[in-house]
Amino acid sequence: MKRRATPVFLERRTYRVRRLFDAIRLLPILGAFLWIMPILLRNNADTEPSISRLMIYMFVVWIGLILVNFVLVHLIKRSERSWDQLMTNDDLGD
Repeated sequence: MKRRATPVFLERRTYRVRRLFDAIRLLPILGAFLWIMPILLRNNADTEPSISRLMIYMFVVWIGLILVNFVLVHLIKRSERSWDQLMTNDDLGD
């Protein structure tokens, strides 16, 4: 007798943890985009911003990315059951 294929079902916690991992993976791209924004806007503006303002902007973006990363990692660690499943590769479907 043939076995029926079980439907693909991801537990809600596992799905959320995977999306959080995806968000963490996208943070460097977001950071690069935010760091390039003053350069892109500078070409269109008539007046050039001061270097001190650009440096403050870069440090605010940098600290903001660190804080967002900290929050995302905290949310992942909070869901220990899903974290353990992902680390043991039980639910990756390889």
